[in-house]
Amino acid sequence: MGHYTPPIRDMQFVLHELLEVEKHYAPMPAHSEVSRELIDQVLEEGGKFCSQVLFPLNRSADEEGCTLSGDGVVTTPKGFREAWKQFVAGQWPSLSCDPAFGGQGLPHTVQTAFQEMMNASCQAFTMYPGLTHGAYQCLVRHGSPEQQRLYLPRLVSGEWTGTMCLTEAHCGTDLGLLRSRAVAQADGSYSISGSKIFISSGEHDLSENIVHLVLARLPDAPPGSRGISLFIVPKFLPDGEGKPGARNAVKASRIEEKMGIHANSTCQMEFDGATGWMVGEANRGLVAMFVMMNGARLGVGLQSLGLMDAAYQQSAAYARDRTQGRALTGAKAPDKPADPIIVHPDVRRMLLTQRAWTEGCRALAYWIAFMIDRYEHDPDEEVRKECTDLVALLTPIVKAFTTDNGFQSTVLAQQVFGGHGYIRESGMEQYVRDARINMIYEGTNTIQSLDLLGRKVLGDNGAKLRKLGALIAALVEEEGTNEAMAEFINPLADLAGRIEKLTTEIGMKALQNPDEAGAAAVDYLRVIGHLVLSYLWARMAKVALAKADEPFYAAKLTVARFYFAKLQPETSSLMRTVRSGAASLMELEAELF
Repeated sequence: MGHYTPPIRDMQFVLHELLEVEKHYAPMPAHSEVSRELIDQVLEEGGKFCSQVLFPLNRSADEEGCTLSGDGVVTTPKGFREAWKQFVAGQWPSLSCDPAFGGQGLPHTVQTAFQEMMNASCQAFTMYPGLTHGAYQCLVRHGSPEQQRLYLPRLVSGEWTGTMCLTEAHCGTDLGLLRSRAVAQADGSYSISGSKIFISSGEHDLSENIVHLVLARLPDAPPGSRGISLFIVPKFLPDGEGKPGARNAVKASRIEEKMGIHANSTCQMEFDGATGWMVGEANRGLVAMFVMMNGARLGVGLQSLGLMDAAYQQSAAYARDRTQGRALTGAKAPDKPADPIIVHPDVRRMLLTQRAWTEGCRALAYWIAFMIDRYEHDPDEEVRKECTDLVALLTPIVKAFTTDNGFQSTVLAQQVFGGHGYIRESGMEQYVRDARINMIYEGTNTIQSLDLLGRKVLGDNGAKLRKLGALIAALVEEEGTNEAMAEFINPLADLAGRIEKLTTEIGMKALQNPDEAGAAAVDYLRVIGHLVLSYLWARMAKVALAKADEPFYAAKLTVARFYFAKLQPETSSLMRTVRSGAASLMELEAELF
C-alpha cells in the first residue's frame, strides 16, 4: 500500500514562513513560550506516531471493520486498542486543551497540523479523538462548572471519548424536526428517549466511557429549532468518585454498512429512558451544539487534506516508477523499455492538480487555525474581532472547498495508478471511498454553500467578505508594482474585482427571488474558495521568490504558477453558471423528473 511521509517541511513553511506564527504568539500570555523549536519537535514526534503506528493499520482496519455483538458491544479492528493506548500514553489527546483540565495548552494551529497527519495515516481512527475534542470544546464553552470538573479532565486525557448525537432517520440538516424527548426527573437529571442514526464513534472498545452529547426536546418545548436542548448522556453513569459506574440505558442497535471509513463505528443509537443532564439553557441546545458542529466542519476539511496528501504522495511515487510508453519528445529513459509515466503531460497535470490543492488547502487550514488562536488569545480586541469574523466566513469554505478538492484529488491519484488504482492492493480505491463522506456529513457541501452566501455574505451585507477583501487589497497594493509578482497579483486582483460585482448581482436578484441565491450558492462558494487560495498562493509565491534558487522554493513557485495558469481560470465558467440564474433549474414540474 505504499508509505506515508509526514510533510514536515511544507508544514514548517506554512507555519514559520507564511504565517510567522511564533512572532504573533509572543504577546499572547497563553502562548508566549511557544517557540519554533517546540512546534517542530511536536510535528516530528507526531509524524512518527502517525506514520509508524497509524498508517500501517489503515488498510487492514478498513478490510476488517468494526463488529457489533448481540448485546450492543462494538469491537474495533485489530491494532486499534493498542494504537489508542499509545495515543493516550503520548498525551496526544491533550495537545491544545486547557491546562486547567490537564491539557498541554499548545496552539490550535499545532493541533491542526498533527490532526492532518493523523487523517493522512488513518481517517477512521482519527474520528474517535476528533469527536472527543469537539465534545471537549462544547463543554468548555457551555458546560456548568460541575460538568467541566467531572468530564473535561477525562476527555482531555483520553480516558473517556465523546460523540455528538444529532441526526435522526427523518431529519438530518433540518434538526428542528427531531423527535427525541427529554423529561425532567426529581433529582435534576432528565430521562432521554429516542433513536439517533449515523453516530460516528457511537460505541467502541477504546475508552472506558463514552460521553454522548444528545439533542432532544422537552415536553413543553416550542416547535422547530427553537425548542431543542442539549444533554450529556454517558455510556456509564459516573459514581461518587467520577469513575464509570452503572450502565446507562443507551446502546448501539446497529453499525451502518457504508462506502468507506469502515474502521469507525458509525452507529444507530437507542436511548431508552437514559439518564442525562442538561448542558446550558433549556431550548438553547442548538447554540451550544454549534460549537461542536463548527469544529467538526473544520475537522472534516482536515480529513480531506490528510487524504489528498497521502494519495498524492503515493501517486507521485508511482508515476516516477511506473514505465509505460515513450515521451512525445523522445525517450527519456533510453536504458529502459519504456519511460516513467511522469514524462507525460497529462500525468503531470493530475499530479500538479493534487499538489496545488493539497498545499493550497494546507495553507488555508492552518491560516484559519491561526486565526482561532488569535481570536482566543490576542491581546488586541480589534484583532480578535477581525479574526472571529474571518473564521466565520471561511469555515464553510474550509469544509466544502477542501472536501470537493480532496475527492477530486483522490480520484486523480487513482487515475494515475490506472487499473492498479481500481483494485484494492494499491490502496487508492480506499482513499476515494473514504474521501466521499467528507462532502456529505457535518452539513453537506450544498448546506455550506447556502450558509456562506445566505448568512455569511448577504446576511451582513458583505461586511465579513469586505474584511477578506481588505487583506487582498493590501497585498495587491504592496506588490502591485513588483514585476516578479505580477503573474500572481494580477489574476488575484482581477478575481477580487469580478467577485465584488458578482456578489452585488446575486444580492439584487435574490431580493426578487430567493431561489436565485439557492441556484448560485454552490458555484459561488467555489469562486470564493478560489479567491482565498489565490490570496494564499500569492503570499506563498512572495515568500518563495526570495529564495528561488533553492529547490524547495523553486518547486513552490512552479506549483503556484500551475495553480494560476490551470486551476484558477475555472472561476470564469463558474461565474457564467452563477449568472445563468434559477430559471433552468426551477421551471420543470416535479412530476416530470
